[in-house]
Amino acid sequence: MSWSSRARLCALVVLTATLAACGFHLRGQATYVFSSVYVNVAGAPVFESELKRSLEGAGSAKLAPTAAAADVILNIPPIVDEKDVLSLSAGGSVREFSLLMRVGFRLHDKDGLDWLPPGEVVVRRSYTFNETEVLARDAEEQRLLREMQSDAIAQLIRRLQAAKRP
Repeated sequence: MSWSSRARLCALVVLTATLAACGFHLRGQATYVFSSVYVNVAGAPVFESELKRSLEGAGSAKLAPTAAAADVILNIPPIVDEKDVLSLSAGGSVREFSLLMRVGFRLHDKDGLDWLPPGEVVVRRSYTFNETEVLARDAEEQRLLREMQSDAIAQLIRRLQAAKRP
């Protein structure tokens, strides 16, 4: 074995040991204490379809067609999207925007008992704005909103994994 091969092997062993020591592991499949869930999202059909797709593909729970057929019901009130000015230039024109998405949720059974305390997922992003590149910045804002939605769904799924039978 040459010196460079040994160095690579040592680096690989050190990297593997570091990852194992910090608790890193692959995400794997989500497991839930409930076997079926009914998803009720108020006024956000795109969010609802993405959430259902993620629940179907990433976990052990099945989607129920009705609330009566489900072990638990996931209620999500209207999602709040906000866009605020984060900074201004010396001339008073906008230089940076802040985007905020709030997704409230409640997971309960047919009897109204909470499996998780009612909660909220909050996702924030910011981006710079240049009035000479309006179309590019609009496209960036749309990309950030899609990314924020995906992030909110991933956080929501992780919270659902922490649900406990009341």
